[in-house]
Amino acid sequence: MAVIAGNWKMHKNRQEALAFLQEFAPLVATSDQEIVLCAPFTALAVLAEKLIGTRIALGAQNVHWEAAGAYTGEISPPMLTDLGVRYVIVGHSERRQYFGETDERVNLRLKAAQRYGLTPILCVGETDEQRQQGLTEAHILAQLAQALVGVKISQVIIAYEPIWAIGTGNTCPPEEANRVIGLIRKEMSILPQVSSQSNENVRILYGGSVKPDNIDELMAMPEIDGVLVGTASLDPQAFARIVNYQKTR
Repeated sequence: MAVIAGNWKMHKNRQEALAFLQEFAPLVATSDQEIVLCAPFTALAVLAEKLIGTRIALGAQNVHWEAAGAYTGEISPPMLTDLGVRYVIVGHSERRQYFGETDERVNLRLKAAQRYGLTPILCVGETDEQRQQGLTEAHILAQLAQALVGVKISQVIIAYEPIWAIGTGNTCPPEEANRVIGLIRKEMSILPQVSSQSNENVRILYGGSVKPDNIDELMAMPEIDGVLVGTASLDPQAFARIVNYQKTR
């Protein structure tokens, strides 16, 4: 079963979220994929109520590492689970770029999410400059080495999101995405904090300008277990086409 997750980022108020769901849900009612909608905090409550009885799971876009405290503007794991949230994106490149997210804080968020039964979607990926310098593999493995300390590998989803492909329309070629994801899967086993755990079933997604016209090619790649979708997940018809991709393998 593939994981098809949509990241709405800072889009959709409550009314818009419900309108999306009304059109989207019937289009994927017979899907056997693991569908996740990662909505803004303000839309989580209204979506949670409407998602009861559907195959669509609710996800958040960030989570704090403490259960409660003097952290103005933050959202704790218990607050998310209270709403029925099951997944949470952690370490997205936009959080790293615009809000100073570090690998150490990513690690804290991952462990906090897991303590409260949330499944984190850990984002890793390189910039165009790092890719041009041949640093893709080293950078991603360094991110994983720091982020996965003390994390239960069997309970995390990893999303490879090349930063140069996010929101640019420049999708990473499927063969290259497959190569990098395969490398992540292989090299994770040499990390000390991972080697003692079973990581055979870790699911690794691709994210970065995923669209209806490239989803079939991406999902034909043997190493890709699903996708994390940005812009295309805002349109119910487009996202439904991605969920209902054509299986060619």
